[in-house]
Amino acid sequence: MDDIQPTKTRRAVLAGTAALAGATALAPLDALAARSARADADDRQARRPFSPDYGPLAPVRDHTTGLPLLLLPRGFEYVSHGWTGDPMSDDVATPALHDGMAAFRVRGGRVRLVRNHEISGYPGRFTDPSYDPDAGGGTSTLTFDLDDGAFVASHASLSGTVRNCAGGPTPWGTWLTCEETLDVNPVSGTRHGYVFEVPAGGKGDPRPLRAMGRFEHEAVAVDPATGYVYETEDAGAAGLFRFRPRRRGELRKGGVLEMLKIGDATYDTSPDPAGTTYRDTSWVTIDDPDPDPAAPSPTAQGVAKGAATFSRLEGAWYGNGRVYIVSTSGGPSRLGQVMEYDPRRGSLRILFASPGEDVLSNPDNIGVSPRGGIVLCEDGSGVQYLHGLTTRGQIFPFAANNVVIPDGVPGKPSIQPGDYSTREWAGSTFEPERGRWLFANIQSPGITFAITGPWRNGSL
Repeated sequence: MDDIQPTKTRRAVLAGTAALAGATALAPLDALAARSARADADDRQARRPFSPDYGPLAPVRDHTTGLPLLLLPRGFEYVSHGWTGDPMSDDVATPALHDGMAAFRVRGGRVRLVRNHEISGYPGRFTDPSYDPDAGGGTSTLTFDLDDGAFVASHASLSGTVRNCAGGPTPWGTWLTCEETLDVNPVSGTRHGYVFEVPAGGKGDPRPLRAMGRFEHEAVAVDPATGYVYETEDAGAAGLFRFRPRRRGELRKGGVLEMLKIGDATYDTSPDPAGTTYRDTSWVTIDDPDPDPAAPSPTAQGVAKGAATFSRLEGAWYGNGRVYIVSTSGGPSRLGQVMEYDPRRGSLRILFASPGEDVLSNPDNIGVSPRGGIVLCEDGSGVQYLHGLTTRGQIFPFAANNVVIPDGVPGKPSIQPGDYSTREWAGSTFEPERGRWLFANIQSPGITFAITGPWRNGSL
């Protein structure tokens, strides 16, 4: 573990060496909040057709396959890697359904990426160690050489889990991979719905972190000052949870699970517009974080004590002493909210609520550039975009999924013909510190991209 350098990533920890990102990361969100709060006719034009700095999108051919898989601004290029079915360095076939991901800087000018696979059901594990040998989800780990611009190694790192959607990196150099499910294995009775820890440099720990709760997990963000882990839940009436470990950085030693409360009684935040501020917040203790399936869930326990609810909490990241979370279906238009929680003041505010699909459609995850710009992964309808958000609060499409494979891909027999252009982006994370490369996944047919170009022409 001594070669791992924790880093800024999607759902990431922004602290310590992240001075540049920490100084500017708030600017885009604050500027966007000001635009959204005006709520006039011109505000619906907040999304530009393309970046004011990088320019319009056009098809760009992949250096790996020669196919025009992405639309990008002029000067940007990319390589694809880790297609579903491709053999990894350990000869394990790359699992499908790439999702959440984080980047960790290692010695020798390299980055290590830990990548989720959101596989449901019980097709059997793809590697060991495994939690439930019947389950097919888990993580894989990739190594990328920054100078050569090439992926140089990969291996399966954890399996036997279900629907590993998102998670988050920790300041101590691990990835927390989260199950977005409450499945129970119909044969063995093994329960799912937990968080697991995967070191960036090796194999994951197949023992679930039961004290962190059993619910439909999405993302996590860690406060490096306290070691508290903030957890989001992807459900229609979701809770925002906080795990206070007994010992910082040693989650397996247990701790206390809590759920956010607003005011004196259960409050539904889902219809609230940008500019709404909740100052009267507190945390209620979840008495049974890992209840029997027939017993009240952690969310139900929290609501019974007056905890607040949100509409599908997904992306989360920490920066500038605050926790940022995305409610994918919240806001007056039900198209997404971006919220900020200040742990020191105990206040929560809605920075942005999408006024319409022409601005932003159901944002999912947030990634942050060392230059201060923000990347939003879109998980709505139609063609899916990676959106940029400038330090001036301007939203624009930075990359579009152009993966249309009517006749398959030569040399990749596992990729079936079909139109994949509407499948979601996930796992966006910048290379630490310099931010010369942006890594991102397209969930189906399952591809990881490394994108580079004239980043310094804009704020991304």
